[in-house]
Amino acid sequence: MPSTDQLLLNLILYALLPLWGITGFIDWCCHRATSIERTSGLRESLIHSLMGIQLGIPILMCLLFRVNVLVLLVCIAAFVLHELAAHHDVAYAAPRRHISIWEMHVHNYMATIPLYLLMLIAVLNWDVVLKLASFDWAGGLRLERIDAPHGSPGYLRGYLAFMAVLCVFPYLEENIRCWRMWRRQRAAG
Repeated sequence: MPSTDQLLLNLILYALLPLWGITGFIDWCCHRATSIERTSGLRESLIHSLMGIQLGIPILMCLLFRVNVLVLLVCIAAFVLHELAAHHDVAYAAPRRHISIWEMHVHNYMATIPLYLLMLIAVLNWDVVLKLASFDWAGGLRLERIDAPHGSPGYLRGYLAFMAVLCVFPYLEENIRCWRMWRRQRAAG
């Protein structure tokens, strides 16, 4: 029988992380359906890329390095910055394009999944949370690579490929589409 920690880790690796990618892809589909390049344009598209990077960095850090005070601080800071960017994103986009009920619904998942991930990382690394809260940061401010990344032997490669197909390439396409439209509009005067 797997331990509770292993069950929680499996929940992160095989449910929440893939679900975050799926919701990102659905969100991209909503942007495409509303012709983001003709409405809110390049600025909103770049905000989306920023939000992906804001969460991609701590996810990779947690997959590759031992969670210590530094990694936990990065996770918390990234979560807060992502929430601020998400608020700005919706405030910017809402008056410029239609945000469908599907997009609003998927935004709920895209906002809560990072919170659930952060909470589960905290539960799995409670000793680090206590060190962070008590300012016992000695030795916890450097990156320590883990010998075997979490998950099955090919998990990291598989997850990165999955995210590239569902999120990285679609959002790059969105950026290029919006950039081309921005250039055309600028050239037209």
